[in-house]
Amino acid sequence: MANRMWNKFFVAVAVLFGLSYGQAHAQAAIEAVSGSIQGGAEVIRIDLSQPLTAVPTGFTIQSPARIALDFPGVANGMGRSTVEINQGNLKSVSVVQAGDRTRVVLNLKQATAYKAQIQGKSLVVVLDAAVARATATPSVAAIPTFASSQSRDSQALKDIDFRRGTDGAGRIIVALPNNQVGVDIRQQGQTLVVEFMKSTLPEGLRRRLDVADFGTPVQTITTFQSGDRVRVVIEPKGVWEHSAYQSDEQFVVEVKPQKIDPNKLTQGPTFNGQKLSLNFQNIEVRSLLQVIADFTNFNIVTSDSVSGAVTLRLQEVPWDQALEIILQAKGLGVRKTGNVLWIAPRDEIAAKEKLERESTVALEGLEPLRTQSFQMNYAKAAEIAVSLVGTGTAIAARILSPRGSAIAQVRTNQLFVTDVGSKLEQVQQLIAKLDVPVRQVLIEARIVEASDTFGKSLGVRLGGTDQRAQNGGDGGYSLGGENRVAFGTNYGNVVAATGAGGTADLTSNFVNLPALGQGGYNPATLAVSIFSSAANRFLNLEISALEADGKGKVVSSPRVVTADQVKALIEQGTELPYQVATSSGATSIAFRKANLKLEVTPQITPEGNVILDLDVSKDTVGQATAAGFAINTKHIKTQVLVENGGTVVIGGIFELNESESETKVPFLGDLPGIGNLFKTKQRISNKQEMLVFITPRMVVDRESR
Repeated sequence: MANRMWNKFFVAVAVLFGLSYGQAHAQAAIEAVSGSIQGGAEVIRIDLSQPLTAVPTGFTIQSPARIALDFPGVANGMGRSTVEINQGNLKSVSVVQAGDRTRVVLNLKQATAYKAQIQGKSLVVVLDAAVARATATPSVAAIPTFASSQSRDSQALKDIDFRRGTDGAGRIIVALPNNQVGVDIRQQGQTLVVEFMKSTLPEGLRRRLDVADFGTPVQTITTFQSGDRVRVVIEPKGVWEHSAYQSDEQFVVEVKPQKIDPNKLTQGPTFNGQKLSLNFQNIEVRSLLQVIADFTNFNIVTSDSVSGAVTLRLQEVPWDQALEIILQAKGLGVRKTGNVLWIAPRDEIAAKEKLERESTVALEGLEPLRTQSFQMNYAKAAEIAVSLVGTGTAIAARILSPRGSAIAQVRTNQLFVTDVGSKLEQVQQLIAKLDVPVRQVLIEARIVEASDTFGKSLGVRLGGTDQRAQNGGDGGYSLGGENRVAFGTNYGNVVAATGAGGTADLTSNFVNLPALGQGGYNPATLAVSIFSSAANRFLNLEISALEADGKGKVVSSPRVVTADQVKALIEQGTELPYQVATSSGATSIAFRKANLKLEVTPQITPEGNVILDLDVSKDTVGQATAAGFAINTKHIKTQVLVENGGTVVIGGIFELNESESETKVPFLGDLPGIGNLFKTKQRISNKQEMLVFITPRMVVDRESR
């Protein structure tokens, strides 16, 4: 029985060995590599044991200059991995086998383009003349096209669109009829010219787009038909750089501003990977990712759900940008861990990250709890405890885990936190940022009140006096032993006096318009008798005038020191009592304040300035009324941004009161010249102004100096 089992085992091994030997024997192999110059062109011949079914895909590297060709299903049958040639532009050829695939790398002296074709069992690679191109002046015709045309008939472009990228780049997107359209892109001065060979342009796409408002380097895009080609002229401005790539039937030209960083040794775009050129037709995405992995020496792990093919043409593009283009075209994402790249659909990556987070949360529920104490130096332990556990609407901002708790000891200002180890580390980092001394601010306010008063008044009195004997007075009369005399017509006051000798004195004021007092003072007067007669009759003139000028200034300067974002209040004044009625019908005494008050809340900005929420008032006791004293109020409430140590005027009130008045006797006061004896004039001009100045100063600790 045992012999039969061993016989079956040997038979199976022999069959497997035979199959492996047959497959290895049937596999094509590279037998020789040689280089020569034919007709001025450098030719590399790669001889194989079996003819190839298709030209191998490849890519070029600018620095160092290399051309890499991949031979799937081909082995290295030369017995060595390096062939030294040192002829023309070709230094050597490296042949490296990895599994069932072999890569042939042409090590060049200068970067150049190539053409490959199959001749029997050999692959012939023809290099462009690099020496001639280096010595000759490049022309438009000498520049290789982006992609050669493989279409026989002219086909119309589908659409031309412009979009703005997230990094401020302008993207010109052209929808091609198929992936066989030839494209030629070149820079002419400060413009980019893109030509689509054997293509036509519909009438609706023949236009000039002004895209300057998009905020990209691209200003205008002009599209027109030129022979059997469609030409797109792109006009950028400033310092810019461009890149172009094609994915299936979509061709994209990206023009982005060149970012200059003075701290970098060399300036360049956002992508700083080594540049490469790729040209693939319907290549599998997994195979394309393997090409990039071989080029970058990164380990790439590709998900099983990554599939599909892509047509890609890239010239002089950093490898990290090329990888991003491929991922965007297929909706893939990448996660980097060390030198390993994991590539999968974005939904799969998001689902995996969600699962990892759920697993982390589940593990936290099994982790043992620990208790740690924290000594608060500046902050209040009770406030920190509330922010850790969250209360009311702040539960969503809870920092501790569902099993964690925090207890504050008010007497010693200590905080005791119980939670898992990872949360305790977060709490320790948070407390280190919160338990810091709060900066303080000195706020000084100056309330300046200035007054300027001026008053002027001018008036006259005009009257007469009659002094005559007791019985001889002309026009007098006697009644009851007293003599009283009336003189003229009384326009003003009539004053009669009886003398000791029986003589009656009569004074009559025709005009009584004296000057008015100013500031509690009576006006000065000057009285003269203009003429007199033998009959003891007099005409009297009295002139009164007063001019008052006053200036006053009141400065109030409250100041207060408070911590950052803590409200402070300082006030000084008088409380006035007044009676109020109660619900029982009795009266009680209440008080009203007439105070100088400064209420302020400062906030220090990261730049060192101070934002102030201000409430400044200056109330004084006014005139007495039947209900009590009135209160004169001056109040300002505002928010202002002031630099540290700076002074700003936050508000002011200006009052100007001017008045002129004139009182006169009708008709007589209008006479020219003499009319001034029958009128009085008064002019008043009062000015009052109030300004409020604010000066904040941050208080610097002596230890920090």
